[in-house]
Amino acid sequence: MLDIASKFKMSDAYIDGQWVKGSSGKSFAVSNPANGAHLANVADATADDALAAVAAAKAAFKPWAAKTAKQRCDILRRWNDLILENVEQLGALLSTEQGKPLAEAKGEIVYGASYIDWFAEEARRAYGDIIPPARPNTQIVVMKQPVGVVAAITPWNFPNAMIARKVAPALAAGCTIVIKPAPETPLSALALAVLAEEAGIPKGVLNILPTTHTTEVGDVLTKHEDIAKVSFTGSTNVGRLIMRNGADTVKKLSLELGGNAPFIVFDDANLDDAVEGALNSKFRNSGQTCVCANRIYVQAGIYDAFAEAFAKRVGDLKVGDAFDDGVTQGPLINANALKKVEELVGDAVQKGATAATGGKPHELGGLYYAPTVLRDVPLNARVLKEEIFGPVAPLIKFETEEEVIDLANDSEFGLAGYFFARDIGRVWRVAEALECGIVGVNEGITSAVEAPFGGVKQSGLGREGSHYGLDDYLEVKYVLMGGLGK
Repeated sequence: MLDIASKFKMSDAYIDGQWVKGSSGKSFAVSNPANGAHLANVADATADDALAAVAAAKAAFKPWAAKTAKQRCDILRRWNDLILENVEQLGALLSTEQGKPLAEAKGEIVYGASYIDWFAEEARRAYGDIIPPARPNTQIVVMKQPVGVVAAITPWNFPNAMIARKVAPALAAGCTIVIKPAPETPLSALALAVLAEEAGIPKGVLNILPTTHTTEVGDVLTKHEDIAKVSFTGSTNVGRLIMRNGADTVKKLSLELGGNAPFIVFDDANLDDAVEGALNSKFRNSGQTCVCANRIYVQAGIYDAFAEAFAKRVGDLKVGDAFDDGVTQGPLINANALKKVEELVGDAVQKGATAATGGKPHELGGLYYAPTVLRDVPLNARVLKEEIFGPVAPLIKFETEEEVIDLANDSEFGLAGYFFARDIGRVWRVAEALECGIVGVNEGITSAVEAPFGGVKQSGLGREGSHYGLDDYLEVKYVLMGGLGK
């Protein structure tokens, strides 16, 4: 096991294989959202640093792409192994800067590593084709090649896994990458770079830019002519901006944007399973996930029983510091997040909803909000239209399958959706009818490295994970070979 903290200075960025202070020499503070404790001062990268990182990635691209798929596979496997050897340290670091319970943080580390392991294998499966030609004495060959330098902009809610999910396919395909982690959680990104360096990833192939200069650094990464592809996870509004920024250079894009996931419980559902599924979906990471249940629709015949059982389970959730025994709910990430949750709950209650449990900041104070179930939420409540990103579960009663499909699809977003039912005809109909890229049937957690992750409508473009995930970092080249006759 490595002493990760001793391998780099917590104030440094990682550019061209070097730990650097950044061109401005300035830094920004990172704190623990659970108690406000100061954790580190981290280099505040500027546009000049972003330009240096892009140049380094460009210089490293051809040598990295020239390595055999087996060579890239072996390096990625070493990186995966090092991450798994250091789960305890990485998990503790993640919990400290992000706030999620330690067990959940360690689970994220293992989950993130699974993408590196998966794409290490997929590196050797970037298959092309030979297509029967239309003309004699010719041959049609299709090959796949890396797109080039990639920029990745990642969020704070999964500061390890979101990086791994983007870096792994990029490096497997033969691309190099520049990463801008969220300013709330840069330490997990830097720790991954320590282990990447130890695994033998060459200088310039992987670059990390911690920064609070989001706009100016983001502009470099999304407009620079040497960036071939941008992969972004975050809000739909920022996704739209990235599309505009990349238009002049026609960049390839992967955008995993906002969500407003419906969670539907039909009368014929297993009540216990539905309650457990809703609990897992809604309250993982204190509701701060893009795929968590945002609107819970329950059919009239089971509504009261579900609401009572669900509220009881939610009321028993333990809130507290990430390192306390039995804690499943940590703090929200910052004061703005807490304020938004309070406003959404206040709006719903003012319009007629009632809190079956919670409905207010937690007694611990700070950034903690009590896990909340809202009953009888009216359809005009903001909480049903906006992504909550907090531990609040709104319940809405419905009567018919047709009604709830219309309600579920009445959103600009289309990332994830869930429903619980046992009638096989209904299962098939609803799975087809939901307008989202991910559907959980009788399951509340759907993420898996083997499956494609991504949305439709204004929830984004492209897919991460699965064998589809490698294609987003490859270009398809058609070669017509002539003159093959005797």
